[in-house]
Amino acid sequence: MKFWSLAILIGAAAYGVSEGANARSISVRTSPNDETQQTPVYGATEAPIGHVKFCYYHAEDCSPGDDDSREVLLTTSRWTELQTVNREVNRQIKPMSDQAQYGVLENWTYPTSGRGDCEDYVILKRHKLMELGWPTGALLITVVRDESGEGHAVLTVRTHRGDLILDNKHSDILAWSNTPYTYIKRQSATDPRHWDSLVPMREGPNVAASGTDARK
Repeated sequence: MKFWSLAILIGAAAYGVSEGANARSISVRTSPNDETQQTPVYGATEAPIGHVKFCYYHAEDCSPGDDDSREVLLTTSRWTELQTVNREVNRQIKPMSDQAQYGVLENWTYPTSGRGDCEDYVILKRHKLMELGWPTGALLITVVRDESGEGHAVLTVRTHRGDLILDNKHSDILAWSNTPYTYIKRQSATDPRHWDSLVPMREGPNVAASGTDARK
């Protein structure tokens, strides 16, 4: 898997979000013509084997939460939390493939060594946000193909302003539709052990986050 800084030149639209008397403008990069910013879902699909194994060892991270919320009100404080978690994890963790670190192709886990690949960044960001009180149904591990056609993982955060993407390749938080990625599958908002397809059935097979077959 390749890691590099990604510069994306897109127009920015400011979302105003009120939070009491000290309301501030939250700027989320999004296409001005997009009326909806929710990622389309095309039914259930198989979970990546890396996630299945992760849930075996970390069942607490894969259980539906008590809070049924599947979208978060994007207040100023919530926006700050997203930015802080995304930047801190990106800065703290050094990129290293599972093959180089563990001698295996796929090992979804917490990057306790200070090194990890894209899934490990996502797992840690999701965990930190859950610790801050974000509902599990709004924090969805997502598998994509990047601009080079390689497997990659990002964190989709579902808000009332649409689906936002936290990514280890850069620290800007973008609307999902303004990333350069092809979306393949993601965790279900109703049960984090289950996964939904983001690909219309006619478009073919799935890929796992590191470019391997998700069904293996």
